[in-house]
Amino acid sequence: MSAQPSRPGVSAVAVGASAGGVEALIRLLSALPADWPAALLVVLHLPRDRPSLLVDLFAPRCALRVVEAIDKEPIVPGTAYIAPPDYHFLVEAGEAGEPPHAALSVDDFVQYSRPSIDVLFESAADVFGPRLAGVILTGANDDGAAGLRAVRRAGGVGLVQDPDEAHASAMPIASRDAGADFVLPLAGIVHWLQSQHEAVSP
Repeated sequence: MSAQPSRPGVSAVAVGASAGGVEALIRLLSALPADWPAALLVVLHLPRDRPSLLVDLFAPRCALRVVEAIDKEPIVPGTAYIAPPDYHFLVEAGEAGEPPHAALSVDDFVQYSRPSIDVLFESAADVFGPRLAGVILTGANDDGAAGLRAVRRAGGVGLVQDPDEAHASAMPIASRDAGADFVLPLAGIVHWLQSQHEAVSP
């Protein structure tokens, strides 16, 4: 694993988090500019029996547009799409000349979760291939490890929060052990994401 992460040309970044993820996501999302050149796709494990307040929490702190994912909504750069509670969030390819779009599913739980990080990462890897980055943040289960392997098999890059600084280390450890290109503190992941903006800026 290199200590000098750099990879231009990313069109989408899929992010998975669980326990402690709200605070980590606030730090990550708030650091990105409004004209960031990729889409951000987020699964945060939430209680299934009540509405999510994540958009209300994140949007005032972010230059990025922050929305809850809606079925068939186009996925475009400069927007963070948050998985709604109790739905798997997937990415589907668009028709010729059209952008990919979000898809929501009530299929069975994966890793005891719906939404599942694995489901998002695997579907996004199918659509974006080497133009995808997968990011695993703090969490207390194994969701995301299989998904990160799928991202890397498709030629994308996998980043994992350093388990030693994560609020809950189980998910970063599982994803690190499954194979990751970079294991970084959250500040390092933020720097890597910011570098995608710099890679395409004049």
